[in-house]
Amino acid sequence: MAGDPVVGIDASPAPTKAIARSGEGALVAEGRAPVDLFSPKPNYYEQDARQWWASAVTALSALTQKVDASRIAAGSVSNQRETFVPLDAAGEPVRAGMVWLDERARHLVNELADILGRGEDGTARIHAITGKPVDVIPVANRVYWMAKEEPQLHEKTAMFADVHGFLTHKLTGLYATSWASADPLGLFDNGEKRWSPEILAAVGIDESRVPAVAAPGTVLGLVSASAAAETGLSPGTPVVAGGGDGQLAGLGAGALTPDTAYLNIGTALVSGVHGEAYRNSPAWRTMGSPTGKGYYYESCLRGGTFTVTWFADTICAGETLPRGELLAKLEAEAAAAGIGAEGLLLLPYWQGVMSPYWDSAARGVWFGLSGAHGRGHLYRALMEGLAFEQHLSTAAVEQELGIHVERYVGIGGGAASKVWRQIFADITGKAVAMSSTAEASSLGAGMCAAVGAGWFGDFARAAKAMRGDIVATSEPVAANRDRYSEIFEVYRQLYPTLKPLYAPLDRIAQGWS
Repeated sequence: MAGDPVVGIDASPAPTKAIARSGEGALVAEGRAPVDLFSPKPNYYEQDARQWWASAVTALSALTQKVDASRIAAGSVSNQRETFVPLDAAGEPVRAGMVWLDERARHLVNELADILGRGEDGTARIHAITGKPVDVIPVANRVYWMAKEEPQLHEKTAMFADVHGFLTHKLTGLYATSWASADPLGLFDNGEKRWSPEILAAVGIDESRVPAVAAPGTVLGLVSASAAAETGLSPGTPVVAGGGDGQLAGLGAGALTPDTAYLNIGTALVSGVHGEAYRNSPAWRTMGSPTGKGYYYESCLRGGTFTVTWFADTICAGETLPRGELLAKLEAEAAAAGIGAEGLLLLPYWQGVMSPYWDSAARGVWFGLSGAHGRGHLYRALMEGLAFEQHLSTAAVEQELGIHVERYVGIGGGAASKVWRQIFADITGKAVAMSSTAEASSLGAGMCAAVGAGWFGDFARAAKAMRGDIVATSEPVAANRDRYSEIFEVYRQLYPTLKPLYAPLDRIAQGWS
């Protein structure tokens, strides 16, 4: 191990990153390459899967120019979840890949759930099997959409490949993926760790048309001569099963005990609490652990820093400042607005709401607007709204599981904001620590590669050796916590009050699109 690196390939939405790390988790070298996202219709989101590979080649080529490829012990993939591409028998895409933001199958979600059946209490069979409440985001819905809307392409598809399975095939010639990558697709039996025959049949495919699956840390195959020629990797380098970027971010943050949750303040706002039992609830979605043992009970709001980007691009459309300077200016204005933004609340459902309400028709709201409010108040309410929503989700997980989360380890771009970390701490009543690891998902992939290479006997040892240091911690301030608790009592009533209005408004909006 001495002097050798492992490589974590982070194939998140953009950019693709290839990062080499030592056995202590130190960054050795990296390469990056962009991936384009396009929207051919409202709420349709796609990527060209050929660019997934092209960006990986660019990133790995840049990396292998900086390190001796013959010393690389193993590589592993962290992939964007709920994303897939249909491939023909030659391994070529039959259409563009559909990414996790895509909502084209929203009108079919309940139809698919009903085909699979519901219990006497109304609990969907698909939830029991997969750990995922009935929602638009799992890939199962879009495979079902293809069967109904693009039957010829569905029939032509020889392999429905997740991003991990696609890249593994490009690297090794084998279609194989990790349990922790197959699981988020909504086609996987999360308790049995196998593709669900029931769900596959319901969407019109069988196990021959999905990749083979293996536990995280398992060697899936070896880098082929052709892939080596393209990437600069050495032929025969082990490719190890990694996992979804969310779970691997939790592993990279070292959040493997119930008292510590990871808090990814990224494009989506995602948090997970680790536990051993397979437990399902509307309060969370159950994700397979990247260790292969246990689960993450995960909350998710699709509009995390996505909402910040929207704010900068629309509310601040006339600004000429570079993005970083603009966000710093907005934070200063938000800090001046003070706790509660002078009576302004934001319901951050720009992309609908997942846990705990599971309502794709829900939309965002500023509540309490008056002529006294300015841009800083709007932005402060945005920051607080996301923190209120996280508090709502974590409290539901704690109550149902009978646990107490003491701290979050903050990762993602939003975690770098001292103002926002303090808001999260004051609203949730939990310490928010910031890791020195900026790229937690690729670090988690590196840990998988290290386990697969035999450096560590288990993931707990890998996490202890390779995780980053805590460089800052925001502790809740009691006086602020008391004020926020009062405001939260208003916030928690907003969605239940508005719920009856969302569906009719959504029907009107769908008729316009």
